[in-house]
Amino acid sequence: MRAVIQLLHFGYHQAMSCIFPVAIFGTLAVSTVIDIPFLHRYDAILFFLLGVQYLMYRSGLETLDEIKVICLFHVIGLALELYKVHMGSWAYPDPGITKLFGVPLYSGFMYASVASFMCQIWRRLRMDMTGWPGLTPSMLLGGAIYLNFFTHHFIPDFRWWLTGLVFIVFWKTWIIYRVRDATYRMPLSIAFIIVGFFIWLAENIATFFNAWKYPDQHDTWRLVSFSKISSWFLLVIISVIIVAQLKYVKANRRKNAG
Repeated sequence: MRAVIQLLHFGYHQAMSCIFPVAIFGTLAVSTVIDIPFLHRYDAILFFLLGVQYLMYRSGLETLDEIKVICLFHVIGLALELYKVHMGSWAYPDPGITKLFGVPLYSGFMYASVASFMCQIWRRLRMDMTGWPGLTPSMLLGGAIYLNFFTHHFIPDFRWWLTGLVFIVFWKTWIIYRVRDATYRMPLSIAFIIVGFFIWLAENIATFFNAWKYPDQHDTWRLVSFSKISSWFLLVIISVIIVAQLKYVKANRRKNAG
């Protein structure tokens, strides 16, 4: 019975941490069947998601620091979207006023939703880590992963080399999380894989509702390539590195202030 209660509490915190991602996919779904007069679909999605973020902040579901992290990821994601669309990796075919070089501004929220989940689950499960490799190795690896998303279009793709480095750099790193009065732990690399897989599932939902389209989806929708799981695996690493580093910086400031 205790195990069931623990699982229910864990599921509750997971669900509450997914409010913003669920809002995104719910908006994508509803906007495919409901047209707002005098407002393009992409513009409506952007305005609605901005409203969701405002309400989450005002209601206390997200803190000001978490909003700052989400904004940072929005910029990081938008920069990647601009480049990928320019290179023809995928496209946003619908019209919109809030499109920049063919990319709707709401697209950055896809990446920001990952940051929102990370920040929320970190706080709700009172997470910590052991064996963190430190600022220099983690940030250098995160920077190399992000850069590879750009450079693999004109030089060899190093994603599998980088994936190997992830397991080397973080092989001693464990996530510590707490559910009620119990403490659990999991290897960080395993958490990367699990989150990356679920983001891949979400990506299939997003493309099904025409959030964007890959070149092989223009005539008819089809399952997103399984190879994309590795891309999301690496993207999750970037988000965890940034969120974890910011949490450590904030904790050290509190310690020094105390």
